[in-house]
Amino acid sequence: MANEDIKNADAKIKEPPVLFDKTQSIIDKLSTILDAPVITYWNSYRGSICHNDVVVLYEILESIGKQKKIYLFINSNGGNGRSSSRMINLLRQYANNIVAIVPLECASAATMLAIGADEIQMGPLAFLTAVDTSLTHDLSPLDRDNNRVSVSLDELNRTVKLWERHATKNDVATNPYQFLFEHVHPLVIGAVDRAESLSIMLCEDILTTHMEDKEAIKQIANTLNSKYPSHAYPILYEEAKKIGLNVTRMAKEVNALLLDLHQIYSEMGQRATVDYDEKNSHSNEILNIHEAKNKQIFYQNDKDWFYRTEERRWITLNDNSSWRRIEKDAKGKLVKSILHVE
Repeated sequence: MANEDIKNADAKIKEPPVLFDKTQSIIDKLSTILDAPVITYWNSYRGSICHNDVVVLYEILESIGKQKKIYLFINSNGGNGRSSSRMINLLRQYANNIVAIVPLECASAATMLAIGADEIQMGPLAFLTAVDTSLTHDLSPLDRDNNRVSVSLDELNRTVKLWERHATKNDVATNPYQFLFEHVHPLVIGAVDRAESLSIMLCEDILTTHMEDKEAIKQIANTLNSKYPSHAYPILYEEAKKIGLNVTRMAKEVNALLLDLHQIYSEMGQRATVDYDEKNSHSNEILNIHEAKNKQIFYQNDKDWFYRTEERRWITLNDNSSWRRIEKDAKGKLVKSILHVE
């Protein structure tokens, strides 16, 4: 595999900054203002909610112990809804009352996470989104880079409806799936349909952790999964209130601190890629961050990429990506270590 050896190996690898002291200072201020522990969950736009987050959150919660109330800062563009459900159920074991504080994006599976809170405090820039299901299957169509693409049930249903709406007399007898199957494998369509049922069930289960009105629970779950024309449709404060969610306006001082915290996390999560040549590069980015008082755990990419021309896709080499932990010991000294999750 000599042709896949990394070129210019002496090129300097970019290291993203780890700004533990700055983030801890803001978390301390927030905890004082809110009079309760604050824990944070932040994704870069290349990160996502995943099952490993549940294990990391457990370690964070163990460090603060059981509390009457916990404030959860969320900034994420989504990910795995099952992980969101597990995270909420884990949080419920450590706090009687959970308040989600959302200054900016809280999309898709992150919306699922937020609706598991007893209260959602939204800042002026905050938004939730629809949680309609899409998934990437082993038989999904390929994009121009030869990667599997995500398929949405809403997109499939709209394609069929458009066909039926504009079908000519000669087309009426033709099943639209006959042509759809040429582009999307039947098993993918079945898997996406099943995933939508799972998404609704997950929303209902999450809401059940703090709501008793079964009709309201069902209505909210169905609305989030099927009402909106786009997966990324922004659900702002007034719309969230109409849906039936317990949303409140965030205090100006809290919002300002959370925006500052987001800016620091964004600096930590900045793109950190070194291009050796047109086919070889190294990625060293921070994707997911969890934090509480005296402890920060983040997932950092640390791997080489090689573009395999004959397959028209990037493959990874020398992958040393891992969860990394920074914490203060009893003497106030910073201790850094690797957190082995898998």
